This record gives sequence, C-alpha cells and structure tokens, in this order.
Amino acid sequence: MSKVLKHISEPADLRQLPIADLPVVAQELRDFIIDIVSTKEGHLGASLGVVELTIALHYVFNTPNDLLVWDVGHQAYGHKILTGRKAIFDTNRQKNGISGFPKRAESEYDAFGVGHSSTSISAALGMALASALQGDTEKQHIAVIGDASIASGMAFEGLNHAGVTDANLLVILNDNAIGIDPSVGALKQYLTEVKAGTTHRANNIIKALNFDYSGPIDGHDIEGLIKELNRLKQIKGPKFLHVITTKGKGLKQAEEDQVLYHAPGKFNKETGDIYPKTEVGLPPKFQDVFGHTIVELAEKNPKIIGITPAMPTGSSLKYMMERFPDRAIDVGIAEQHAVTLAAGMATQGLVVFCNIYSTFLQRAYDQVIHDVALQNLPVIFCLDRAGLVGEDGATHQGVYDIAYLNCVPNLTLVAPLNEMELRNIMFTAQQGLSFPLAIRYPRGRGYHVNWKNEFETFVFSKVHQLNHGKKTAVLTTGTIGNQALNVILSNQNLKQNVSLYHFPTIKPLNEAELRKIAAKYEQIITIEEGSIVGGFGSSLAVFYNQEEINVKIKHLGVPDCIVEHATVLQQQEFCNLDENYLRNLLERYLNL
Repeated sequence: MSKVLKHISEPADLRQLPIADLPVVAQELRDFIIDIVSTKEGHLGASLGVVELTIALHYVFNTPNDLLVWDVGHQAYGHKILTGRKAIFDTNRQKNGISGFPKRAESEYDAFGVGHSSTSISAALGMALASALQGDTEKQHIAVIGDASIASGMAFEGLNHAGVTDANLLVILNDNAIGIDPSVGALKQYLTEVKAGTTHRANNIIKALNFDYSGPIDGHDIEGLIKELNRLKQIKGPKFLHVITTKGKGLKQAEEDQVLYHAPGKFNKETGDIYPKTEVGLPPKFQDVFGHTIVELAEKNPKIIGITPAMPTGSSLKYMMERFPDRAIDVGIAEQHAVTLAAGMATQGLVVFCNIYSTFLQRAYDQVIHDVALQNLPVIFCLDRAGLVGEDGATHQGVYDIAYLNCVPNLTLVAPLNEMELRNIMFTAQQGLSFPLAIRYPRGRGYHVNWKNEFETFVFSKVHQLNHGKKTAVLTTGTIGNQALNVILSNQNLKQNVSLYHFPTIKPLNEAELRKIAAKYEQIITIEEGSIVGGFGSSLAVFYNQEEINVKIKHLGVPDCIVEHATVLQQQEFCNLDENYLRNLLERYLNL
C-alpha cells in the first residue's frame, strides 16, 4: 500500500497535507489506478490524465458541500478513490460493485450522475442557479469537461445560458485533444492554436460568452493548479479555466497510444504491455462485421457515405475512414447533427449509413422523427451496442431502441440473427430504399467464423422458422434467437414440441404470419433483448388484441427497471433472459 494515500479516506484528509506532499499523492494515486485497472479492466487513460487536477479540486474546494460535476465520467476514478471508495475500488464495474461512472446514489461526492457527454455545464449551472435562489452565495459549482465533449451542442447551450447569469459557476476545460478517439472539428483547431499561442483569436470565444477566462495552464502542475483555483474561487459569476493535460499521463504506452489505452483490458502493470487476446478462430465482433461490410459495399457503390458521432473505433467505421477518407465522416460528439447531416445527404441521393450506439441515438430522437421519418428519407441507422452492454452499465444499456423507434412512422426496424443476416440487410439497403431503416445489433462477438458469405437479398417481410414443434411457439428477434435455439435443440422433447420463429423485422410486423402462429399453437412466448414495455412482444400483444385473437402470450425481455453494471450473462440472468431460465420455463409450459 502507498505511504500517503493509505491515510486518505476522504478529501478532508487530503486537505490536511502540505502542498509539498501532493505530488507524492499524485504518483501513488496513479499507481493505485494502474494496479487495479490492469487486472480488473475499465477506463484507464482519462483518469490518469486528470490525477493532479482531481487532487487540486478536492484540495481547494470544500467538497461535497461545493458541488463537483464530471462530464461523462471516464476520468473520475481518482475522484472515487479520494472520496471514500478506495477500499472497494477493486469492485469497479462488477456486479454489486461501484459504478464506472459518477452516480448520485453511490456517494454524496458524486453531485450528478453521468455517462453520456456534454451534460456537466448545464447540470452545474442548474445547481448554481438553485443555490442563488436559496440564498447561498458561498457554495462553489464546478464542471469539468473535455475538449471533445465541449464541442457538443448541449455544452454550448449551457455556456450560452451561463454567460448571461451571475451564477457562481466554474467551467474547467480538460484539454487533451482527445475523447475516446482524437477530437475533430474547427473548435479542436482553435484550441490547438490557443495552446500554441499562434492565434490572435485566442480566448475570444469564451470571453465573448461573458466568462472570466484564464489559461491555458499546465494540468499536471499541482501547485500552479491550486494557486489558480484559489484565485478563481474568490471571483463571482461564470468563470472558465483552460487546463492542458495528457491523457494516459504516467504510463508510457497510454500516453503514446491514447485510443487503445482508453480502455485497454488487462495489461502488465509494470511494463504497461497489454496482454494479448486470442482471437484466432473466433467469430468477429458485430462492429467489425459492420465496418468491413460497409467498405466492401462502398468499393462498388460510390454513393455510400458513413457517418459516426465520435466513435470511429468503437463502431469500426475506422476501416472506411482508412479506405475512403472523403466518404467516412466523424462529426464529433454531436448525435443530433449526425442524424440531420445524414438526412441532408439523403435528399441528394446519397446512401447514408449513420452509425450510432443505441444508447446515444436517444440523444437525437427529435432529429430521427422530425428530420428523417417525417420526410421519409432513406437514412440507414446502424445501432451498435443494442441490448445489454455489460460493465458500462445503466448509462449505456441499449435496451430502449425498439420501444422508442417502434412508434416512429415510416421507419422500418430490423434486428439480424447473426453476422450473415447483418451483411445481407446492409447489402439490400444500399441498393435503394424508399424509407428510413434502423438496424440494431449487439456489442460483442457473433456466432460464425466463416461469416463473409456471398451477398443475398434480404426480404424484410420474411419470418424464419428455425425449429418445428407441436405445442408452443417461441418468437424472437435479434441475436437472442441463437440462445433460444440452443435451448430447444438441447432437449429432444423441447425440439419436438417447441417451434422457434425468428422475426428479423420488428416494424412493420408480418401480420399474416402472426395470424398463422396464433391459430396453430397453444401458447406463445416472445423473447427480446430490449425493454418489455413498448417492445417487440408489446407490439404482438397490441396486434392480437386489435384483431380480437385470443392467444396466451408470455413476454421475456428487459423489465421496467434500471439494469446496473455486471457481465452481460449476469444481466441476462437478472432479466430472466438466460438459457437456464428459458429451458425451465419451456419445460414447465410443456409439463415435461
């Protein structure tokens, strides 16, 4: 255990130390983070980059009375360790352990729950205005936001509002020129010029918004940070501090490969080398099926465009960026812009694949309806990380997309069973659509090593019967149909008595097939890795009710509650979506 850090249980302990001891705390805090993350996994580079800033903030401000809001929260590991969670930090992102992101229910020091970007300024401003309304003029409100997150529209909305208030708000820009992937856009170029001192425009943007601007300053100089934070603490109204940091600071490999070491998996804490993962002979990740397939299609179709909001690596659009840099666009953390940009391109006859994580498309819901669906524009949404996502937990679950897209007119929603079906859907979509399309597929690996099949035309209305049985029908959509098939084929009685239907198209439903199924089977079970409320099963129930078809239906899916961080299997067990639950349910239904 460290020499100084072991005596720090909360920020009050930190404040008892002389400033001269704080660099030792910084080194020990880095070592502690590296030691745990090297074996338990998690986000690494972001937290290493703000160690000195984290220490300085808790040293200067009277947290938790002073309110500290982290943007996204990838960088909050040091904050968690210093605020009473050091002894349980090894449970980070594990079932029943602490969250990988700040979470109000977890600690009074987590002033605001985060996980998606660009919320910190608005949240901290809301707190500051609330304090003023309640007569508290001494409380400090601090938002720490990165250079990638501050480029998002919501961050600018917060800045725009704050600039015309007297709110006691401090916005700290943690500028390391990278989010998960390198930052993009004109604002990134502007900040680069500010750091280099090569622009006469420096500071004008922030000052024009009525903020008291200071910086840029070295984010790894604890003494300098403390001096400046103490000065800013005495200034009323909106303030802005520009801090320069290095993502991955203190671990050579993390500094040199900031994308890879954002969340590197297990690595050697002494050398920093990532332990190799055996991928030979394994099925591909679904994101890579998307990434390689869009390149394959773009080779022959010059109208294909790829768009992603700040996730070229996570979505695997990076392959298209390498092959067709002019036709693959990273718009930064700007989901709303990504969707409407895609809509604009679609009006001009381009074939646009807009690749967004399911959980992040929520941030552009109005644009999906207003700019795409109402105009019936054939934008192809590729929803990565649909379904349960594992250790990232509640803020990142992709379990709502079926429900929130099910009600959107004109839009067709599909969920492939496997890699080959995903390829065929993409192939068919780029041949020419007359409607917007959303394709949802999960995080993680597929099911087939030999997945690069010859393309076949995907028939949207087709329902696939994967097993023929006598009594009960199981209706699935998406990749969870593979688990259902495993269960049915593992038992001869289940194989003989349970039919399995895969519905790749969730909206619109094949109503003719639903009528046939209801007439043939004693009971129906629907399974989806998405919200039960408003989901695939709900759509079936509504159809049967409207048609006055009397059929016994049981719905399996994600219940109407928050699913916290755990492994995907543990989350499936929590939701009664695992194979054991389904096997027991079917045997009970059949009285076997």
